[in-house]
Parts: sequence; C-alpha cells; structure tokens
Amino acid sequence: MSDFDDLKHALDAATPSPDETRRKRNIAAAQKNFELRQGLPNEARLTSERPNKGLIRGVISMLANFQTRGVLGATTALAAVGLFAFVPTLRETVTGPLGQKAETPVGVVVEVEDVVASEEREEPVIVEEFAAAPLIEPTGRPMVKRAPAPLLAAPAPAAGLAIADEMILPEANTEAFANADDNPLKVTAEEPVSTFSVDVDTASWSVIRNSLNWGNLPPKDAVRIEEMVNYFPYDYPAPEGAHPFQTSVGVMDSPWREGTQIVHIGLQGELPATRPPLNLVFLIDTSGSMDDPQKLPLLKQSFRLLLGQLGEEDSVSIVTYAGSAGRVLDPTPATERDTILAALNKLDAGGSTAGQEGLQQAYATAREMTEEGEVSRVILATDGDFNVGIYDPEALKDYIATERDSGTYLSVLGFGRGNLDDATMQALAQTGNGMAAYIDTLAEAQKVLVDQLTGALVPIADDVKIQVEFNPAQIAEYRLIGYETRALNREDFKNDKVDAGEIGAGHQVTALYEVTPVGSVARLTDPLRYGSPAEGTSDELGFLRLRYKEPGTETSQLIENPILTDATPLEDANFALAIAGFGQILRGSDLIGDWSFGDAIALAQSAKGEDAFGYRQEAINLMRLAQSLSQ
Repeated sequence: MSDFDDLKHALDAATPSPDETRRKRNIAAAQKNFELRQGLPNEARLTSERPNKGLIRGVISMLANFQTRGVLGATTALAAVGLFAFVPTLRETVTGPLGQKAETPVGVVVEVEDVVASEEREEPVIVEEFAAAPLIEPTGRPMVKRAPAPLLAAPAPAAGLAIADEMILPEANTEAFANADDNPLKVTAEEPVSTFSVDVDTASWSVIRNSLNWGNLPPKDAVRIEEMVNYFPYDYPAPEGAHPFQTSVGVMDSPWREGTQIVHIGLQGELPATRPPLNLVFLIDTSGSMDDPQKLPLLKQSFRLLLGQLGEEDSVSIVTYAGSAGRVLDPTPATERDTILAALNKLDAGGSTAGQEGLQQAYATAREMTEEGEVSRVILATDGDFNVGIYDPEALKDYIATERDSGTYLSVLGFGRGNLDDATMQALAQTGNGMAAYIDTLAEAQKVLVDQLTGALVPIADDVKIQVEFNPAQIAEYRLIGYETRALNREDFKNDKVDAGEIGAGHQVTALYEVTPVGSVARLTDPLRYGSPAEGTSDELGFLRLRYKEPGTETSQLIENPILTDATPLEDANFALAIAGFGQILRGSDLIGDWSFGDAIALAQSAKGEDAFGYRQEAINLMRLAQSLSQ
C-alpha cells in the first residue's frame, strides 16, 4: 500500500460520520440568525448620503452592514464544519465625485469557519456587520463615502474568520448648482432698461477647473459666466473722488458675431492703507459627508493659511455642526496660533448636517465679539449638504435675512465634490451680504484667503446695483452676458430695502453686454411695423446708473455716467471676452455662431499680457483641455 493510500485511510478514519440531527440544528440556527438580524437596532448615524437604489447598490449595502464580531467557535468535542462563502465579483459603472465613470469591482470573498451552534449553548450564532475591501477611483484615490465610524472600531475577527479591510463606498453624485437659463436677447424699443446686482463670487471658475482637471466637461449649470470673468484681475483705473470705487466703460467689436459690439463695464474698489480689526467665526461643517481628503483636511490647511494673515487686533472663534452645533473655541486673539490650530486639528467628521443650529450659534458668537469699528464675519466652510433643521435654500435665505441686519457678514467656502450643494451655498452667501468661493486646492486657498484676504473680508460698499438704459436710436438689441441669478426688477433699483451684492476692498467687478447697433445686418429681430420712431441723444449708446450703500448705512448713493458712442476699449478687454466666450461655449449658447474653443484660446493667448501668478496661462491650458475633451 502506498503512502498516499495510508494517508487517505487515516483521513477517512478521522472524519466523523454525517450527523443529521446536527445538520438540522445548524440550519435552524442560520435561519434564526437571519430573522434576528432583520431587527438589529445598530443603525448608522444619519448622514448627508442619499440612498442608493438598484440590485448592485443593494449588494454593496448588504455587505457593508455586516460586522467583524467573532462567531462562537465549536467545542473540542465537535468536528469543525467549514463553510466557504463566495460573493461573486460584480462590475458596475460607478459615477465618481466629479462625474467620471469607471468599471469598479464591487464584491469580496469571505471564508467563514466554525459557524455552528455549541452543544453547551443552544442559542444561534449572531453574525453581525463587517467592513469590506476598499473601492478605489480610477485616479487611485479612495472613494469618498465611508462606512460609519462605529464599524471601523469593531473587534478583530475570531481565529479562522478571514475578513477584508475597510470598504469605502462610492458616493452618489447629488450635486446641485444655482443657475438659470441664458439671459434672452431684448429689443431696446420694447425693454430699454437692464437691472442686476453685482457679483464678486468666483466659485464657478474653480468648479469648472476642478471638473476639467478630472477629465470631465463641467455640468452646464455649474457655468456662471460672471464668476468666470470676475476670477481674473484686470487693469482698471483706481478710484478717485468721494466714492469707494471707480466706474469705467469701454466699447469694442464683438469677437464672436460680426456686426455686434460689446459694452464693457468695469468697477475698481479702493484698497485702504490699513484695515479694521476682524472678528472671524469659523463655522465648520464636520458632518459625515466632510470625511474626504478634499474636504475637512483641506479646510484645516486653508484656515491655517488664513491665520498667518491675522494680527494682534483680530480674533477668532470656531463653531462646528454635525448632528448638533457647538462652540469648540471661544473668542481667541489671532496671535494665539497654537491654541487655534490645536482646536482645528482636533476636528473630525461624523454625523448629520445640522446647518441651522450651526448658523444660529455662529451668529450669536459674532454678536458677542463685535465692537465699534470692527468687522465681524462668519466664514462657513462646507460642502453645502444641509439635512437637519432648515435645509431648503429659500428657508435658509429667510433666516439669514433676519440676521444680516446685525452687521455680521456671511461668506461661504465650498469644499469637495460629489455632493457639493452649490445652490445652497450661493443662497447663503448672497443673502448674508458675503461672497462665495470654492476651494479645490491649497493654491486656491492661497488666492482667496491670503492674496485677496482684505477684499474677501473687509466690505467697502453694500447692496451695489447696476442699471443700464440703452438708447433705442443707437441700439436695436442687447443682452447681458451672465448674471442670470442676479437679475433685479427695474423698480428694485431705487428700493433700498432690496438686497444686492457687496464689494470688498480692492475688489473688481466686470459686466459685459452684447449690443446690436441700429441698421446692423446682425440684428436677429425685425423692427415693429407700427412702432414709434426711436428717439434719443445721438452720441450716447446708453446711460449707466449705480447705487450702493456705505457699510452700516440704510440709504443708497447714486452714480451716473453716459455710455458714449466713441468710448474706447478698456485695458484687458480681450482677455475678459475670451473667458466670456469660453463660458458661452460650455453653456451651449446659440448666440455665438460657430465661435469655437480654438477661437477662445487664440484670443486669450493674444491678450495674456502680464500674468504674475499664472492665472491666465492656467485658463488657456484649461481651454485646451476642454477642447480635447469635447472631441
């Protein structure tokens, strides 16, 4: 007899005979396990994550809802019963945080041994939640949606239970952007007046850049042309006289439609020699949705840069919100950097998003800090995903409108993608007399919170409104490029109770109109057969009016300037037009003819000029990337 036969006989002798009673008992235990598991109370904390649907998402959810708690082992009197469970590797097209799609494996192989009921203990084994293997984005970074924190601290599995590492689930794309349809072409004889609120926000450009750098064209609604144009510095004349900003107007031919012209309006805010003391309340979203390298960790790094710009007269407080709000740092002099940084570094993400409570606590803290001659500002840092308390943008606007009269400004910094609620962030910033920016890199934090700190935090003019009346004797048609979410009624211009945008120290504002002169072959509408003859001064294309309030006052001041037919182009006008044309292409405008990415690139390249920080070259590179992605 061979050695192999000896081994086989030995194994046969050691193997117990089948025990039908034990088999039935194990099956009954498994069934009871299943029934009991359906009612276990260990639910994850409420987070901002939206429910996922579908068979494959259901399998992922099922796998993520097991725990690694050890199972009861068999006694030495029982032979081990081996159970090998194989979960097939499934493939699903997953949309990542930036909209990219990839074939992503979702499945694990789990080997479980000794899953039987003990002879000494007849209760069935309860096999609870376990964490599975990580899912990785095509870029190599983990997906942003993580298993609830309690699962990560689960006990190690019992001997013989092979469990994979933590599974990081993909987050559903629930982004929402504030936007509206393109401004329509208007006939001057029928509607000669255009009114809108100024805007110094730049969030849209950063979102566009982020999307393109991830290899995707941006969502159409993420493209707000005024924020793209206002992202870049221009060489506008410095303010002179009694007003805190200087108004400039230029006229030039349109680059995308022959026979039309561009009316270019530029505002330049003054930059004071010294700034007033700042009272800053960092209102930080620490909910579960902020658990991502591009969210809370980047937020901490960004605020660290900001702290380096503050002085001994400035003070800082930190309020967080996640499930409930709390003040984690009382008002502290900005020079106590170690104390402030220690409070920042202790912050962790987890829980739901009680934005209302956080805002209430932050405003109360700001009122406590405010003294005469100082500027108080709440800086809300979030992905915008409010889901506890007031979370509807309109309801939040109503709440903040009642708070802004206290003199405290509210600015909003957005972080991360995938569930970025831009619509809520815009509503908060616009209503809270503040600005909105999107921080996707530390370099962007440097631009917003260091290079442009004074403009971002120190206001020089509130409720700034622009109204342009076009002369029907000179202009047949016109359209405002951008500012769709900033439109005002004509009667709102003189109504000082109507909220509008703010201008910070040194800020610039750019507005562009495309106009069609009377008699131009480019006119898209036919003149009325029975319309009245156009009247107006022959040397004026239109008339510009601006209203603003000095901070802390309730009565607006008026600035008026004619728009002359012989006005020359403003400095840097071509670069502003290249960016505006780029935005219209991304939005799919049908009013720019066959003007292309290549045309925008060529115009921007010719007008790049001095580019101290490389912002314009970056824009050209992004245009080239968009051109390639569109093919």
